[in-house]
Amino acid sequence: MMLLKDILYGVSLSAVSGSTNIMVNEVHFDSRKVEMDDVFVAVRGTITDGHEYISKAVESGAITVVCEEFPELMVNGVTYLKVNNSNSALAIIASNFYETPSKNLKLVGVTGTNGKTTVTTLLYDLFTKAGYKVGLLSTIRVMIHDKEYPATHTTPDVLSINKYLSQMSEEGVEFCFMEVSSHGIHQKRTEGLHFAGAIFTNLSHDHLDYHKTFAEYRDTKKKLFDDLPKSAFCLSNTDDKNGLVMLQNTKSKKLTYALKSYADYRGQILEKQFDGQLLKLDDNEIWTKLIGDFNAYNLLAIYGTACELGLDKMEILRLISELETVDGRFQYFISKDKIKAIVDYAHTPDALKNVLITINALRTGNESVITVVGCGGDRDKSKRPVMGHIASEMSDQAIFTSDNPRSEPPMEIIKEMENGVEPQNTKKILSIEDRGQAIKAACKLAATNDIILVAGKGHETYQETNGVRTDFDDYKELQKALESLNK
Repeated sequence: MMLLKDILYGVSLSAVSGSTNIMVNEVHFDSRKVEMDDVFVAVRGTITDGHEYISKAVESGAITVVCEEFPELMVNGVTYLKVNNSNSALAIIASNFYETPSKNLKLVGVTGTNGKTTVTTLLYDLFTKAGYKVGLLSTIRVMIHDKEYPATHTTPDVLSINKYLSQMSEEGVEFCFMEVSSHGIHQKRTEGLHFAGAIFTNLSHDHLDYHKTFAEYRDTKKKLFDDLPKSAFCLSNTDDKNGLVMLQNTKSKKLTYALKSYADYRGQILEKQFDGQLLKLDDNEIWTKLIGDFNAYNLLAIYGTACELGLDKMEILRLISELETVDGRFQYFISKDKIKAIVDYAHTPDALKNVLITINALRTGNESVITVVGCGGDRDKSKRPVMGHIASEMSDQAIFTSDNPRSEPPMEIIKEMENGVEPQNTKKILSIEDRGQAIKAACKLAATNDIILVAGKGHETYQETNGVRTDFDDYKELQKALESLNK
């Protein structure tokens, strides 16, 4: 139990009905979870409006309601608090309720279109190998030192974030690395958090179904850096044209990393192979198992961050050389027939292009590249023809298929991908609605030494259709299909 006025510290109230000098139990924004003496925060979501559930929350025992407009019926004995933005209020209340846990550890946020999961996960791995207790909030999983929890969103809801951070604080976690999505920033899920640092990876076409314009998407990302305190650091990729934009208004220590231009942390790719690459990081050569230019950028960001957080440079380089590929991020194996099979989460045009550039740079020219790719339903439709164009232009054979069609008919999504295919590439594409069959077809088409890329779902172990998730794992399906051909 906590005193209501204590958890309201820092919240801007425009009107109050009732007493704030009362004890409250828990805080919820989901009316179904409300019990006696709880606080209910009515949040306007993309699908539902929490204001419609105020009466239900009160019936369930809510003693306090935080909302943007008072309901017509106000129950005696219930405190109603009016705020300008419920999401902002919820963020501050959540932080106060869990006693601002982000102050008790060094929290580093990672944002950008691509690379967030790889950078956060590898930072978690590196700092764990260095002997620290570490936390991770990522798309793939949530880690509190050595305990794993399932992840549901790129950036969890603000109550979950603070609850996890509180658990981390109790367990003596020193560093936490957190993916920060544009949705999370826009919905104020990072407000009330105290960041020790933030990383910008890159920015390309994504989430324009939500943000409407690229400028809005960029400026939403930028807010993470604008809000950093003077004590924090900001590490930005200045090879990306938006890298310097992120640094414009931040009060934090400004730092840069790059492969192609001058930066505080410089890197260079010296040698590329399928089993790894030789990098130069700040004049020190290092062999890494992670391949591709995109991974060179990721490792450079990791190196710079670890340096800023006080680790010894030579120790960082040693640990980077031990890092393994993150699940679903250029994860590959070689079959008995010497077919190279790659699974990657590339679900944006830029990510798909980067993976295919990496593959084409490693091939000898005597083998074919076969790409299996789809686009998710109920998401940004404008990237579908672009993805279709990239896959057909940069592969010898492209197979368009389903990728979490959600509520949309899969073949309609595939047709939109086909619209991006130029006439000279139409002979190179096949369209197979069933993802499992598409993977099997790719394996049948492949000959010795050929390369198969299955893109879009990466680490995901399900296929979502009309609200139902069925088990589906690209990596396992690819292994199974190639093994059955060998038999």
